[in-house]
Amino acid sequence: MSTSDTAAKSGSPARAKQSVAARLAAAAGGGALRVFLILAALFWLMPTIGLLLSSLRDSGDIAASGWWKVFSAPAQLTTENYSRLLKNEAITDSLLSTVVITVPATLLVVVIGALAGYAFAWMEFPGRDWWFMVVVGLLVVPVQVALVPVSELFGVIGIFETTIGVVLFHVAFGLPFAVFLLRNFFAEIPRELLEAARLDGAGEIRLFTRVVMPLGAPAIASLGIFQFLWVWNDMLVALIFADSESAPITVALQRQVRQFGNNIDVLAPGAFLSMIIPLAVFFAFQRQFVSGVMAGAVK
Repeated sequence: MSTSDTAAKSGSPARAKQSVAARLAAAAGGGALRVFLILAALFWLMPTIGLLLSSLRDSGDIAASGWWKVFSAPAQLTTENYSRLLKNEAITDSLLSTVVITVPATLLVVVIGALAGYAFAWMEFPGRDWWFMVVVGLLVVPVQVALVPVSELFGVIGIFETTIGVVLFHVAFGLPFAVFLLRNFFAEIPRELLEAARLDGAGEIRLFTRVVMPLGAPAIASLGIFQFLWVWNDMLVALIFADSESAPITVALQRQVRQFGNNIDVLAPGAFLSMIIPLAVFFAFQRQFVSGVMAGAVK
């Protein structure tokens, strides 16, 4: 037997012990990481859980104790708050108004942003790079700066305190980020792929609809989620530009506070109802959201 074989055999138990120890350490580290992530997730979800449990308790129980009391007294849970809420016309009408505002504001930003992103990425026109720098510069303009001048403009053209005015404001402030995100994503598409499609006779419209849009689906989905969440949860813009008949759920809940005071038995189910829809949308498209944001942020 050679010296190298002897050394290998004598070293193999040490390597085996080291390998077992490394595996145990890795397993312990992975277990600790999982426990930490679970605790962090529970901590992050605690306000949502508390809101849900509060929405299932009557006003007397809410005034007497905290929401965690339901774990020792589950008989407190009731759906009566939701029954009263759904009979409140102000809340139900505001939910419909929220949908009417959010859906077109999201679709318009996605469609216009995709067209502009494709133009900035693959079409040649005078001043393309300078115009794109202007779009990037608009990302830093805060919403509050535009409230007064846009209010005056909407008043002149007759769309102040209308649903159209709220939608147009959201579209205008959503487009810079949409163009920036989609332009960066579309620019990552291989040029050879587009040239091959052009050689096959595809024009710009067919190229955009048949090649660019399917490849850009993750970025488009992430943009749609961003815009949907922003418009659905907005209160400032709707509070200024919407009238009482077209106010979304955020404004309706704020008016309930002003009118009735601490009516948590109405506010808790209303807040949870307005929150569960964007949460469902986010979790349904979270994979496309992550992949689209990561891809659009590189270049």
